[in-house]
Amino acid sequence: MRVFHTLEEVPEDYGATILSVGNFDGVHRAHTHVLKDVVSRARKNGAKAVAVTFEPHPMRILRPDGNLKLLTPTPEKLRLLKQTGLDAVLLLPFTRDLSLMTAHQFAHKVLKHHLHAQEVHEGYNFRFGHKASGDVSQLSEFGRELGFQVKEYPEMKLRGESVSSSHIRKLLSDGRVSRARHLLGRPFSILSTPGRGRGYGSRYTVPTINLSRYEELVPRDGVYITSTRVGQECFDSVTNIGSRPTFGAESFAIETHLLDFHPIELTAETEVEIYFLDRLRNEIKFPSVDALREQIVRDVNKSRRYFHLLKLQK
Repeated sequence: MRVFHTLEEVPEDYGATILSVGNFDGVHRAHTHVLKDVVSRARKNGAKAVAVTFEPHPMRILRPDGNLKLLTPTPEKLRLLKQTGLDAVLLLPFTRDLSLMTAHQFAHKVLKHHLHAQEVHEGYNFRFGHKASGDVSQLSEFGRELGFQVKEYPEMKLRGESVSSSHIRKLLSDGRVSRARHLLGRPFSILSTPGRGRGYGSRYTVPTINLSRYEELVPRDGVYITSTRVGQECFDSVTNIGSRPTFGAESFAIETHLLDFHPIELTAETEVEIYFLDRLRNEIKFPSVDALREQIVRDVNKSRRYFHLLKLQK
């Protein structure tokens, strides 16, 4: 999959495209449903399958005080978009000039002139152009004028819940990681590196890893059943998100305890990815460190039962 970072990087002879425009934060089930259609139609028509998205997320420019936290930082979003089979992603810089472009200018300059769009596939609530003035109906009008077709997709719901990035963010903010997993089509995960505090070495012998500072969305404070990838190896795990109040001076941390641990290679650059499977409990201030240790034993036992049942279902 090619990644173009400006309109000018798209070759003039790139050829016809079938595309979708969106933020694609989370690359959830509704996104992949549209994009797989885009890929299928492109293969059938001998065109290129393209997703057009933005960097940074438009809300970070239009509402800088909104403190938007992303489900998928850009590198992770690109990795997930690649899995859909797209030929290319146009990662447009969301600049002031782009934000001032009218809906018609966007359709003409971006979709038709640079991308030679044959078809544009969008969800029912798609908005584009200055002040989000354009919608799917207007896009269809522009398509008739400029020579491309528009396919509109209705709202996707699973068990009565809307499959949308904003709803998934709310679920995670409430700690409902299992439900978020259903709407995403995969476990929600965060990718970082080990934080400082326990030291590194060629043989890391402590079964707990603190993550380094992570700026995007994390689930609500609490204790979770997780799977943790350390480099190329995966461990069943229990992860605590929060301020560790039992230890007095509170400091936010994401700390994952690896089950069935053995010494591993760990450096400051080792990738650590935590997949959130289910929520165990809220974070609690215990009367003593011993009481905390007893609870950790219970958390670990519940997690082991979860993974045992998971293996039986396979």
